[in-house]
Amino acid sequence: MSVKVPAARTRVGNYELGKTIGEGSFAKVKVAKNVQTGDVVAIKILDRDQVLRHKMVEQLKREISTMKLIKHPNVVKIFEVMASKTKIYVVIEFVDGGELFDKIARHGRLKEDEARRYFQQLIKAVDYCHSRGVFHRDLKVCLHALHDFLYSFS
Repeated sequence: MSVKVPAARTRVGNYELGKTIGEGSFAKVKVAKNVQTGDVVAIKILDRDQVLRHKMVEQLKREISTMKLIKHPNVVKIFEVMASKTKIYVVIEFVDGGELFDKIARHGRLKEDEARRYFQQLIKAVDYCHSRGVFHRDLKVCLHALHDFLYSFS
């Protein structure tokens, strides 16, 4: 008779890693759970060698210090940064629901009041960042949100 032992979950610090929720050229984002508090977070995992190879150390430091400065309900919060010999882990707020574009693709056009609410959140967040001297160098995020907003009325 054999006994089934559940597979050990990967842990990073106080966090138990779950499924991958996003993937880019230099990072993977996983959902995670703080085993002490039960809080659900997202963890951006970067390969340390790739960061060094692509000379992204200063850019990463700048991104982290900027995220620590920004405290706004419509901007993702950063909680902590950890590193191992091979990986860099950036623990950030988990925002449920996925991307706005995917929501529109799944459910069709937004109702005007819902689209207005998303657009107002975007503008408030960008205005807050600008008021603190923080400017997003890759505005595709904002442009995608604006596109989604306009698309929802076409």
